[in-house]
Amino acid sequence: MTLPSSFESRMRRLLGSEYAAFFDAWNQPLTTRGIRANTLKIPGAALWQLLPFEVTPVPFSPNGGATAAEFRAGADPLHHAGAYYMQEPSAMSAVTVLAPTPGERVLDLCAAPGGKSTQIAAALQGDGLLWANEYVPARARILVQNIERCGVRNSVVSCGDTARVADALPEWFDAVLADVPCSGEGMFRKEPDAIPDWSEDTVRLCAERSRGILDNAARCVRPGGRLVISTCTFAPEENECAVIRFLHDHPDFTLQRIDVSFGRPAFDTDRILSFLESDLHAFAKTVDTTACRRIFPCDGGEGHFIALLHRKEDSTTPIAPFVPPRKDTTALLGQALYADCFTDTPNGIFATFGNTVHLLPPLFPAVQGVTVLSAGVSVAELCGERALRAEPCHAAFQAATADTCRRVLNLELPDPRLTAFLRGEEISTDTPAGFTGVALNGILTGFGKVSGTKLKNRYPKHLRLRQR
Repeated sequence: MTLPSSFESRMRRLLGSEYAAFFDAWNQPLTTRGIRANTLKIPGAALWQLLPFEVTPVPFSPNGGATAAEFRAGADPLHHAGAYYMQEPSAMSAVTVLAPTPGERVLDLCAAPGGKSTQIAAALQGDGLLWANEYVPARARILVQNIERCGVRNSVVSCGDTARVADALPEWFDAVLADVPCSGEGMFRKEPDAIPDWSEDTVRLCAERSRGILDNAARCVRPGGRLVISTCTFAPEENECAVIRFLHDHPDFTLQRIDVSFGRPAFDTDRILSFLESDLHAFAKTVDTTACRRIFPCDGGEGHFIALLHRKEDSTTPIAPFVPPRKDTTALLGQALYADCFTDTPNGIFATFGNTVHLLPPLFPAVQGVTVLSAGVSVAELCGERALRAEPCHAAFQAATADTCRRVLNLELPDPRLTAFLRGEEISTDTPAGFTGVALNGILTGFGKVSGTKLKNRYPKHLRLRQR
């Protein structure tokens, strides 16, 4: 792999005698890909038994593993069902350090494409609230799709500047993940096409941009809450130096030591001092940057950096909950349809936005100034001009479990009806008439409408397998 000479020079300066080991690992071919079980759908141990290939555990997440590099998930029915997420193994480490627990309000501030958001959601296990924000609209739409595929019920996805989120939800979150956009040096092995775009100017620009994002992240953390800063770059300006600058600007935060089995302690201030602005040199001597964590290719991952910070004191800023309009009669159609399709008692608030009835999470706040792309679960689409009727949304079944469906067709591999369903074809069944969930080995992956002995397919067109 040909690297810019200025990049090699920086890495020699940073790593010193460790450079040779780094470069040897860097030049090893990539032989594996990361995979993480989605425990909202299936326990990791059960998933590994279902997969037709071997998965090797990785240290970065208890639900993570590695499989052969040539594996592609796109046509795998289990991937369609949301049973797993393809994620670079060391990228799982940031959420492991954040350690979300059920009931917490968690913000993923730079969330697309959704690997870390869906990992947070799995940790919350449907209890609490995940707020995932993405600035780029096209990436935000991909984020929505991945959250829906993974069956997340208690999430909000917004699209906009991080300052707007901080203005709308100040000091509200128990935990905030700021996986800030960076120069991406740590992913050069996986994405060599990005190497020609690298420059030292890019590093400086990314470091300056992250400063504003981290300032906004700090505003979102409640007193007593925690903030994880992560990047996928080696550059000290975006890592240790960014943490030093953050602590200088935010004295109400303290740096916490990360005690994990993976990676290595980050560099001490003496090692990175030449990369740091001179006006911060004296303050840097008060910061033990080795409390942070770095991951290098020789540590079994790509390039990652993680810092854990705690905000002093302990309180929560109250924010009014969302209250639906009193005359939201169309929401009753969605509520009735939900009762016809599922047996569980819905946890949340039914509310109509446009032509869609949503089941909002109980903690959904009343906010202004942010563009919300999705909230909770899309339950029903309202159709008809003269007489409104409700049709189920794919997301409603994707977020449900087979044992809560009033009618379900469970298919097990290698049943050819499963592939036919994912292609959008009509399939045979003996289940009762009505809207019916379709499950793969008990994992819901969509629905159809049974009439007679046929299930008319409702799998979304943009998700269907292509005919070969």
